[in-house]
Amino acid sequence: MTDPLVSAAWAVREQAYAPYSRFAVGAALEAEDGRIFAGCNVENASYGLTVCAERSAVFQAVAAGVRRFRRVVVAPGVEPPAAPCGACRQVLREFGPDLLVEAVGPQSRKQWRMRELLPDAFGPESLA
Repeated sequence: MTDPLVSAAWAVREQAYAPYSRFAVGAALEAEDGRIFAGCNVENASYGLTVCAERSAVFQAVAAGVRRFRRVVVAPGVEPPAAPCGACRQVLREFGPDLLVEAVGPQSRKQWRMRELLPDAFGPESLA
């Protein structure tokens, strides 16, 4: 049985624009209502303007009015599969410390909760 979130992450990875790093990444985010939002990394000659796949997927979901998620799958295409970068961890954490994060490689899979990837995070509750 194929996991639709994993399939979506691998499929969108093919659309990545990564001419500088050659590190194509796809991400698929599952909303609480079951909808899937996919994103890929988009690099820029001005490196600081690059957007990662995870943030691309979150931004698409937010643009669709979605704010609650079950899990995110990241397909970086390397072994062992890489976890999201620090910026993506912070953006994902905004939407829940218990979000399930999965990284899938060609041969293996890793899994964490957001609070494990970004302990003692700065979040909305920090502003109260």
